[in-house]
Amino acid sequence: MTIPIFKGMEGVFIPVKDPAISAKWYEEVLGFKIIYIEEEAAVMQIGEESQTVVCLVKTLNHVPMKFPENKFGVGKYYNFIPTDIEEAHKILLTKGVKVNSIGGEGSTRFFTFYDPDGNPLGVCK
Repeated sequence: MTIPIFKGMEGVFIPVKDPAISAKWYEEVLGFKIIYIEEEAAVMQIGEESQTVVCLVKTLNHVPMKFPENKFGVGKYYNFIPTDIEEAHKILLTKGVKVNSIGGEGSTRFFTFYDPDGNPLGVCK
């Protein structure tokens, strides 16, 4: 058995048009905390218990993230872990976020939602 060489993930990088505008949305809609903002990026903390930060990176000629076509059914790069998936889904809908319906089988449930730059983001529990 190989011993893992990593203990977690430090950062997730998401391409955006304007880090300051996107950071405001991630703060107001998702509840992320702004650590710092500069012209080229905004770094945000997901929550008090998470070591992973989200870095919103200014991209030139922005194109929303697009996962390559596959037969596994994955269309996004990231899944956030909710406390309550139904409540998270409901909150996003009430805040006017484009949200797909909850899917899944057995104990795994998931959905995709989109940030203002059109990036697909996942929620999985």
